[in-house]
Amino acid sequence: MPFSKLGLCDSIVKALAELDYKSPTAIQVKAVPVILSGKDVIAGAQTGTGKTASFVLPLLQSLNKPRKLRGKRIRALILTPTRELAVQVEASIRQYGKYLNLSSMAMYGGVDSAPQIQQLIWGVDILVATPGRLLDLAHQRALHFDELKVLVLDEADRMLDMGFIDDINKIIDRLPTERQNLLFSATISDDVRTLAKRTLHDAVEISTTPDSSSAPKITQWLITVDKGNKSALLSHLIKEQEWQQALIFIETKHGAAKLVSQLEKRGIKAESIHSGRTQAIREQILSEFKSGAIKFLVATGIAARGIDIGELTRVVNYDLPDKADDYIHRIGRTGRAGLMGEAISFVSKDNFRNLCAIESRLGHIIERKEIEGFAVKKVVPVSILNYVPKNKPQRR
Repeated sequence: MPFSKLGLCDSIVKALAELDYKSPTAIQVKAVPVILSGKDVIAGAQTGTGKTASFVLPLLQSLNKPRKLRGKRIRALILTPTRELAVQVEASIRQYGKYLNLSSMAMYGGVDSAPQIQQLIWGVDILVATPGRLLDLAHQRALHFDELKVLVLDEADRMLDMGFIDDINKIIDRLPTERQNLLFSATISDDVRTLAKRTLHDAVEISTTPDSSSAPKITQWLITVDKGNKSALLSHLIKEQEWQQALIFIETKHGAAKLVSQLEKRGIKAESIHSGRTQAIREQILSEFKSGAIKFLVATGIAARGIDIGELTRVVNYDLPDKADDYIHRIGRTGRAGLMGEAISFVSKDNFRNLCAIESRLGHIIERKEIEGFAVKKVVPVSILNYVPKNKPQRR
C-alpha cells in the first residue's frame, strides 16, 4: 500500500518519497486513518515500528490548513520523556513537513530558556516538549494553550516510569477540554491505562504486536561473566570480533565514565552520554555517533528511547536492566527499518532474577555463548524457563 492511500496530501507523500519511505508500516496503516478521522487513540507499538510517523503524519495533514497563529500559542503539543526524543521527534516533523507551511520546535530543559521563549513569541504550530520545561515556561506565561487542538503523549510508559505523572496531570489541567488526544506507548500497563482513562475519550485502541514479543530481526545472545571481568570481556569482543560500532548500555553515569576510561586504556576510543552531561555535549556526541565519528557509545538507560540510528547493528547490555520492558526498549535501538541487528548481554550471578524476568517477557531462552579465557567463578544458574521437574511423569 502506498502512503497516498492513507489520505495524505501530495506534499507529505513527496517528502516521504525523498526519504525513501516505500510503504507504511503496520502501525501507520492502522493509526493514520483513525487519527485523521479526529478520534482519540491509544496505541501500543514496539520500538522500531515507525511509531513516530504514525502520529506525526496525520498531525501534519490535519494542521495543513490556512490559519492565523497568534503569538505564544500552539496548535499541537507532543510530550516526550527525554530531551533526545524531543529533538528526534521534532526533526521528523521537519522532514515530513518540509513542503508544508507549518512551524515546529523542540523544548526541553538543561539549556538556556531564553531562545525557546523567543521562538514562542510568534506562535508555533507543533511543539515537542518535555514536561518539566513546558510547565516552567507556562508558569512564566511564555505560552498559552487556548488554541491547542491536539495532545500527543509519546512513550507514555517511559514518562510514568520517570515520575512525570504529576507534571502530566498539571499540563492536562491547563489544556482546552475540546481537543484530540493520542497516547502512544511501547507497553500498555495498568498505569498507562489509568492515564489514558483520565486523558482520552471514547478512544480507539490500536496494537500491532503482542506485548511479549521483541523485534524479530534482532539476534539475541548472552555471555555469563564475573562482574570484575566485564570491561576486559567487552574490550576482547570489540577487538577479536572487529566490531565497527556499538551502543553500550550501563546503569549509572559513574559507571559510564569509568568504562570509557577502561576502554581507552586498552586502546579503544569511546564516549558516554548520561544525565550528568550538558545538553549541548549530549547532542554533539549523538551527532558524531550517528555519523560514525564515534564508534562506541556508553549510555545510561535514560537514553534508551532517545537514540534513533537507522543502521545501528549492535547493542550491548553491559548491565542488565532491572525491568524486562527496559530490555525490550534497549535492544530496539538495533534491527530497525527491516535491517538485521544484534543484542548481546553480559550476565553475572547477581543478575539471575533480572534474566529470568527478561526471558519470561520474551517467552524464550536467550542463547548463551562462552568466550575462551572468560570462564566464570560464580556460575549463573539455568534459567527457570529451561527447568525440568525431577519427577516429571513419563508419557506412555
